[in-house]
Amino acid sequence: MSEKKKKITIKAESAIEGTVIRNTGSSYLVKSDTGEIYPCRIKGNFRIKGIRTTNPVAVGDRVKINYASDDAYYIVDIEKRKNYIIRKASNLSKESHILAANIDQALLVATIFNPETPLTFIDRFLATAEAYSIPVVLIFNKQDTWTEAITEYAQELKTLYEEIGYKVIFTSTKTGTGIENLKETTKNKTSLLAGNSGVGKSSIINCLVPGLNLKTGEVSDIHHTGTHTTTFSEMIELPEGGNVIDVPGVKGFGTIEFEKAQVSHYFPEIFKSGTECKYSDCLHIGEPGCAVIKDVEDGKIAPSRFSSYLSIMEDTDETIAESKYRKPH
Repeated sequence: MSEKKKKITIKAESAIEGTVIRNTGSSYLVKSDTGEIYPCRIKGNFRIKGIRTTNPVAVGDRVKINYASDDAYYIVDIEKRKNYIIRKASNLSKESHILAANIDQALLVATIFNPETPLTFIDRFLATAEAYSIPVVLIFNKQDTWTEAITEYAQELKTLYEEIGYKVIFTSTKTGTGIENLKETTKNKTSLLAGNSGVGKSSIINCLVPGLNLKTGEVSDIHHTGTHTTTFSEMIELPEGGNVIDVPGVKGFGTIEFEKAQVSHYFPEIFKSGTECKYSDCLHIGEPGCAVIKDVEDGKIAPSRFSSYLSIMEDTDETIAESKYRKPH
């Protein structure tokens, strides 16, 4: 007969408070408020009410931990989150995955090519951040590789997103372009660093934290896609003060928990235009008297943004919008 599974008892003693600084999926590192680092686990039935997620504990969470009878520390409680950012889990369409919790801002790293970051990916990320009231800084990396035509295209994108209200930084980890700006932007803040695989997130962190030497990956010459060099989520301290949360690169950004009537609220320019629609419940998908569609036709709203809006409304696959904001060849 097989041996019965040993019951683990959490010892009733004063809990240690701290912040989750690493999540490997099966174990966690918690930094206590006094600076000690504790390897921790969670019990199999640990869940947070109201959130159906693949990871009930995320990097950035404020937690309480206790010592247990199996000589290990266990997370026993999570404090109420200030905020969090979430996406649809890649394998389980009905499940979500929390990227990070209790952050001051999100830094979305994108590249024009090698690999190409779809505009729909950018817009889905921005919409999700808007839904959770998280400011976003948009970073277009690898500027040193741009041709004259790509530089012109990048400037168009910069103008597009800045007019909506987002800060945009051009960076190059090879030449140092934009790195000082990025250091000032992240100073004394907790920032999530996200993006597709291969966009250079690890290289950016190596610039922000000299001597860290995170492993960086190459981009496939054939498929122009990046390789995963970050395999777990981790919070890294910045020399100037603050922290950056590095998460594994993702191929797509599936939105979750969106109601159709609310999607336009997460596109600032569409929401503003929508106040002029004939009907107050207009969804901007062909209703008569729709001010949004008119503004798209008149060039006041970028076709790429409207295409991204429709892709969320229809929950379609992510594609790059056919618009004047297409990548030059």
